[in-house]
Amino acid sequence: MLREQVVKQTELGIAAKKIMDVGGLVSDEIMVGMIKNELDNNEECRNGFILDGFPRTVPQADRLDSMLAHRGEKLNHVVQLEIDDALLVARITGRLIHPASGRSYHRIFNPPKEPMKDDVTGEPLMQRSDDNAETLKKRLVTYHQQTKPVVGYYKERGIWRGIDASQEPGAVWKQLLGIFNEGKPGWPALPSGNRNLERVVLSTRV
Repeated sequence: MLREQVVKQTELGIAAKKIMDVGGLVSDEIMVGMIKNELDNNEECRNGFILDGFPRTVPQADRLDSMLAHRGEKLNHVVQLEIDDALLVARITGRLIHPASGRSYHRIFNPPKEPMKDDVTGEPLMQRSDDNAETLKKRLVTYHQQTKPVVGYYKERGIWRGIDASQEPGAVWKQLLGIFNEGKPGWPALPSGNRNLERVVLSTRV
């Protein structure tokens, strides 16, 4: 959602990119405003949604809960993908993105078939401007100071779960599906395009 607004160069997206490029956190007002707008206008959000990497502070979590409560909704799960700082930096600094589709690659762990080209379209890949070691170090400091307390916030509400993200992607995905499908016998694995999703937060490190 945030990346899409940045790519579209909306007013909120331009403001957010300036903050992201220096390793800062986008304001609560901008983020919750984007989320509310999507829930109000995006048909794909009507039966559920997943927020990736938000909220990152306790005030954001509180504001998100308040906004959802006004809509008669609430989060079902909060999942934290836990990983060592050094491994995280190695993974993110090698990340490559296909802007049009959002497909992601990695120079070492998941390289494209042809260097710097999307496997599907052949279009150029890019590295996000904030995927560099200097910016990541700033973001990690911010994470440890401001985002870790969010875990306690959601633990008190009984919806937090942690997953070891240093595992290979298939193992992480399997555990995610287990959380999504918990208590729902007979649910299949979530296929591409499935809209019957719950309201879920995936809390990443940075």
